[in-house]
Amino acid sequence: MSNKSNFFSSFATAVADLSGKPFTFVAALALVLVWAVSGPFFGYSETWQLVINTTTTIITFLMVFVLQNSQNRDGKALQAKLDELILTSQAANKFVGIEKLDEGELREMSKTLADKAECVEEKADEKSAAEAASA
Repeated sequence: MSNKSNFFSSFATAVADLSGKPFTFVAALALVLVWAVSGPFFGYSETWQLVINTTTTIITFLMVFVLQNSQNRDGKALQAKLDELILTSQAANKFVGIEKLDEGELREMSKTLADKAECVEEKADEKSAAEAASA
């Protein structure tokens, strides 16, 4: 099971990297242009339209899973890095693992942090004003 999981992760990473390159966009654009130019040769038939519709649908469907896998791994890696920074700093350890809280708890914590940030900003503004007045 682990080998299959590692293979898919490697595959997903490679596809995500490749799909984000300018060359891939240019290749897809060229493919669409070739398809559009071929329209008159096929009389703009239903089969001609079905080719591009089916192709793009299949690619989009598969890319959702590949890119989601890649994004999930990136998110988990980022969370692990942030957790490590929190644990090795003077920050409150209560923030480790907050991504596992439910939506209501996250909103409440976010509001609390925003209030604290606003308080710090007000103090910084007061300090700046006091320094400007004494200068």
